[in-house]
Amino acid sequence: MAQLENKVSAVVGDRTAKVLETTFGIKSIGDLMRHYPRRYMVRGELSDISALHEGDETTILAQVYSASTRPMRGRKGSMLEVVVTDGTDKLSLTFFNQAWREKDLKVGRQGLFAGKVGVFNNKKQLAHPDYEMIPDGSDVDSAVEGFAGKYLPVYPASAKMPSWKISQCAQLAIGSLEEIQDFLPSSIRDKHKYPSLHQALVQLHQPADLDHAELSRERLTFDEAFLLQSLLVMRRIELKKLNSISRKRISGGLLDAFDKTLPFELTAGQVAVSKEIESDLSQPHPMHRLLQGEVGSGKTIVALRAMLAVVDSGGQAALLAPTEVLAAQHLRTIQKLLGELGQGGMLGGSEKATQVTLITGSQNAAARKEALAMAATGSAGIVIGTHALLGEKVEFKDLGLIVVDEQHRFGVEQRDALKEKAILPPHLLVMTATPIPRTVAMTVFGDLDVSTLRELPLGRQPITTHVVPVKEKPSFLERAWQRINEEVAQGHQAYIVAPRISADSDANADIDFLFGEESSEITSVEELAPTLHAGPLKGLKIAILHGRLSADEKDTTMQAFTKGEIDVLVSTTVIEVGVDVPNATIMVIMDADRFGVSQLHQLRGRVGRGTSPGLCLLVTQCEEETPARERLNAVAGTLDGFELSRIDLEQRREGDVLGASQSGTQSHLRLLRVLRDEALIEQARDDAESLIATDNDLSDYPALRAELAQLQRDQAVDYLDKG
Repeated sequence: MAQLENKVSAVVGDRTAKVLETTFGIKSIGDLMRHYPRRYMVRGELSDISALHEGDETTILAQVYSASTRPMRGRKGSMLEVVVTDGTDKLSLTFFNQAWREKDLKVGRQGLFAGKVGVFNNKKQLAHPDYEMIPDGSDVDSAVEGFAGKYLPVYPASAKMPSWKISQCAQLAIGSLEEIQDFLPSSIRDKHKYPSLHQALVQLHQPADLDHAELSRERLTFDEAFLLQSLLVMRRIELKKLNSISRKRISGGLLDAFDKTLPFELTAGQVAVSKEIESDLSQPHPMHRLLQGEVGSGKTIVALRAMLAVVDSGGQAALLAPTEVLAAQHLRTIQKLLGELGQGGMLGGSEKATQVTLITGSQNAAARKEALAMAATGSAGIVIGTHALLGEKVEFKDLGLIVVDEQHRFGVEQRDALKEKAILPPHLLVMTATPIPRTVAMTVFGDLDVSTLRELPLGRQPITTHVVPVKEKPSFLERAWQRINEEVAQGHQAYIVAPRISADSDANADIDFLFGEESSEITSVEELAPTLHAGPLKGLKIAILHGRLSADEKDTTMQAFTKGEIDVLVSTTVIEVGVDVPNATIMVIMDADRFGVSQLHQLRGRVGRGTSPGLCLLVTQCEEETPARERLNAVAGTLDGFELSRIDLEQRREGDVLGASQSGTQSHLRLLRVLRDEALIEQARDDAESLIATDNDLSDYPALRAELAQLQRDQAVDYLDKG
């Protein structure tokens, strides 16, 4: 008898095992059992071909009469046509772009074929039928019994390993399995009326009916949610046990002085979130908080107030930004906000003041040496930087708070490397302008406390967004350039965003083309800027910005744009996050269909940041009713980032969000879908919290504890370890 951890070769043989591993990464019997069916085909009783009618769902026993592959007319690809006969009549089977099936469907071989009868050119046919070939010398009656009238699982398959072959492997594995130890506590299993783990796996691969299959699938989906939530709950408990330095707010300190200088009132949301953060910072264990908010909701002010509270307590704060453009922007913004309070030790600086410094990879030696000294001595209370902050030579006197901007741009290792520079575990605040649906927050960031800023600061104008369909209405693009001229004439500025740097920059494009195929027609910054300068935007001051410019060039350009010395900035997505130019009121995004929903939402958040209304124009070649146009219409239809984030998640591979593919390994999250399974995730979280509240180390549940330990060792969920 076999166990889940045994090699799959023990039941299917070495040759088949090798194909399973190379094709699907299946190494163990457990991996095979968790290669779940996508759906089920219900087999009818055997029918004669002569008795078939169009529209019938049928199963037939027949012999291959002929097989041939030919190119398709009027379209690319090939069609395999197989003619089978049962003695009463002939039936055509058609497969598109699957010529490899001809090896299976050899003339003279007998098989069982199932599908829906269609008619083409007065001939009855089955298009892409399911089938199972009967090995030579096998008992035909038993093959029929095993095929017809049963629920046949349909698996993710390949040319080398078709679904029916995977089904055979699964049956062999089930026949050899010992009873599987169930890690899910019986109290929880009974509460939800779930089958045992052994029963669930068997019923999913060998369902008596669809109800049993569905209940088994729900049990296994719940398992994924429950294990994940248990891990996160235990993680939170462990974090609470860590010792950190309490950073209580000091009355009459730098933070109080800063609050008095603010020329505007904080929103109610900013006040509430700041109180949450202050409470966290005062605790003797490290804060782990996620601050999410709409673009322009004032996250920077909230983060800065947290940093100043830590400086008041004698500590330092590090702000980690994903790009040099954004790091430099943060430096300018914070220095401007602090004024005299950011000039500690300098002439004109306040007695309560600190200093702010910047560390990036492209700094000259003198600037870098000075910045490193300021961080090491503690004279810089706030240190802003890119990945360069993680370098060996960067030291802090007393690192008390780490602020990570745009957390999705940084990996676990990077955050951990920065934490190592602290005496005791520092407080952690991660920020994102990409609103996260609640279930994603529960699933991915469940070990973090979540604060959300929804309201925009007073005076902020809404952004109007329109789709510009170039193919249908070419004149609309001309109107877009006119609108830029009109805005500049009123003293405003404009962004134009293109998906790539140059026509030949396939390998160096600033974004991955998630949608569609790359082509030479995609707009590039270096081609568009001179065209506009010589044409529809003639007379305007135009500059370019992209990732291949040096750090000095990027910084100089951004400063000039910020000061109003540039009318139009033609850029790639380097301006996606954090760039704050209140005077910019219009953005034109070329080939907008090349960007994701959340990315478009982020980009348009760069305009309308002052007191004037913002306008965003989404230029596309895509036609109406295509998926790409639907995405653009969705962005144009709402400013609700949370709603757009749900749309974005629905249209992307779930693994992109959940971290399912890391280090080339398989994730344990095979069935769970964070939007679809919202209720299940909430239930799993409640069950995990209740169980662990009564037994913190799960000493009464050794099987569950072992399963969680295995999960922690799995590289595919390293992303969970944010602490």
